[in-house]
Amino acid sequence: MADEVILYDYGPCLFGMRVRIFLVEKEIDFEFREENPLYRKRPLLLTLNPVHKMVPVLVHNGKPICESLIILQYIDEVWKDKPSLLPSDPYELSYARFWADFADKKIYWTGRASWKPWGEKGYTQEEAKKEYIESLKMIEEQLGEKPYFAGESFGFLDVALIPYSAWFYAYETAGNFSVEKECPKLMCWVKRCMERESVSKALPDPIMVYEFLLLLKKLRGVE
Repeated sequence: MADEVILYDYGPCLFGMRVRIFLVEKEIDFEFREENPLYRKRPLLLTLNPVHKMVPVLVHNGKPICESLIILQYIDEVWKDKPSLLPSDPYELSYARFWADFADKKIYWTGRASWKPWGEKGYTQEEAKKEYIESLKMIEEQLGEKPYFAGESFGFLDVALIPYSAWFYAYETAGNFSVEKECPKLMCWVKRCMERESVSKALPDPIMVYEFLLLLKKLRGVE
């Protein structure tokens, strides 16, 4: 009997982009079911993820798995017959997990705060923009001269980080700065990753993401 794999997700959600890329890289067939966070959340989503009540949620043979980085590890561990995207060396694995966690705790929140006049999570808008750029530079330092974060091969950390690039244009436009000017090597990595079909299909058009940001601003009364 074939596995039933359903992904509850929303296009602009960068955490869902991770899962979509990972599933395609692992060559796992799945069904995409959209859950738009701007509208009233359906009871099913609240049942599948009662703690955070957010997408993405992966449902494998009726069992829900939540939180994107946990979902990636679950996929890698369950489908062992597929090539692994996680480092086999314990230190390299801990390194990759650290920087993925760093992105979620620093880049995600400073990016959100950079377009809000009142900031967010203790940041003012200007502080957020400054720390957002500084955090991207720290990520760029980890990349160095390598084509991918693990070296020659596209792997777990690339999957975890590349979705952030889908929001670059929106934040640049809202905040009047340029990621390519500040982090040219990082943008070369972005372009390299976008040559992979798994990435190019998972990441939405930057204009669409910006339009989504404008809608968020309108709904939240941000001018």
